[in-house]
Amino acid sequence: MTSAKIGVGALALVGVAALFASRPTASTPQPVPGQSPEVVQAHLRLAAVSPEARRDIDYAMLDQRLQRLMTKPSMVGMAVGVVENGRITFLKGYGTTLEGSGEPVTPATVFRWASCSKGLAATMVAKLAEQGKIDLNAPVGEYAPDLKLPNGNEYKANVIDLLSHRLGLYRDAYADKLEDGGDPSMLRRSLAQLDAVCAPGTCWSYQNVAYDASSEIVSRTTGLPYEQAVKRYLFNPIGMTSGSVSMEGLESNASWARPHSAGRRPWPMVDTYYKVPGAAGINTNIKDMALWMEAQMGEMPDVIDGRVLDTIHAPLVVTPGERGRMRKFLERLGTAWYGLGWRSYDYAGHRIVGHRGGIKGYRSLILFDPQLKSGVVALWNSDTWQPGGLEFEVMDQIYHLPFRDWLQVDSGPARPGAPDTQSDEDAPTVARVEPRHPASRAG
Repeated sequence: MTSAKIGVGALALVGVAALFASRPTASTPQPVPGQSPEVVQAHLRLAAVSPEARRDIDYAMLDQRLQRLMTKPSMVGMAVGVVENGRITFLKGYGTTLEGSGEPVTPATVFRWASCSKGLAATMVAKLAEQGKIDLNAPVGEYAPDLKLPNGNEYKANVIDLLSHRLGLYRDAYADKLEDGGDPSMLRRSLAQLDAVCAPGTCWSYQNVAYDASSEIVSRTTGLPYEQAVKRYLFNPIGMTSGSVSMEGLESNASWARPHSAGRRPWPMVDTYYKVPGAAGINTNIKDMALWMEAQMGEMPDVIDGRVLDTIHAPLVVTPGERGRMRKFLERLGTAWYGLGWRSYDYAGHRIVGHRGGIKGYRSLILFDPQLKSGVVALWNSDTWQPGGLEFEVMDQIYHLPFRDWLQVDSGPARPGAPDTQSDEDAPTVARVEPRHPASRAG
């Protein structure tokens, strides 16, 4: 650590005081039918901020660096949550929900998850598969009739290929048509008109329109609209009281973050990517995103058990282009993989799991060590990737690695409005992969 690190005694006083000042005011999770009183109490404990679980992170230093980050010309508002040892240890909001409004971001402020939504869709599908309602190795066309691929490949690609971006399409096929107002269901049908870039399961290429066949699978399997299914199977049992899957759901909150350019200019709200909810439709506050991370760490086996987690987090396909996208961190970042809606990395000899998300005016990240049950979530409302360094500054403290200014609060990124790193959508077009693994191996 650097000289900025303060003594243990001062850390405890400063950190605990700041932490309790930042406790969220969101409603208490309500009991879910079928949950035992013991499970309800366990979930309530997981939702509470637990200073006693702190071990490795200097929270006063973290808070100071985040405050410095917020002085950068591209930042408007941000919310951050940290989990150590399976318990929430830090929740805090910074900046404002709207430039010039004076309305502060708090842990109760709701943001968009963008592509971090893919991990939730994959979790839903894998959970239904565990219940015997879906066969992950079956052709995806059997469960998502709207999805049509070149050469009838919807009956050669399986559900795993869908959730791991191995459908044989070019990168983000028909995203332009979606953004021009195209109906997602119609666009998925018209994918059959394209030329395949590879056989299903043999190359990796990031998708949004096609990936949202996951929401069709969930709706058809459960007989419920996607948002209702997500609430019944995940949000309510976990206690994610702020969770929604629509623009109306976002705007109905007492505190919600408005989108901005990297120059702090407000963007108008658009519902384009809410139309592909499995790919990019989730909204929550930071407390609920931290709860989601706890569940992904295995702390809520009554909702998401270890077999589901093993399936979705398994490193199925190497994605070498990801290292190019994350080039700032190559000193410690090794092999990168994609699983089912989740990325994983070799970071300084440790395997970590997460995802990033970006939609016009919003960014998000989640990253954690599933063995140590420690990690970080963040949501912010401007078009900059500078806060992306936060995830590795937190992991460096967890692993007791030498300090690096990954947030660039000292050196700073490129000029405001210029890309300081690439988004998911800027990844290389196609990465060739080995033949697909069956679901049994994914677990």
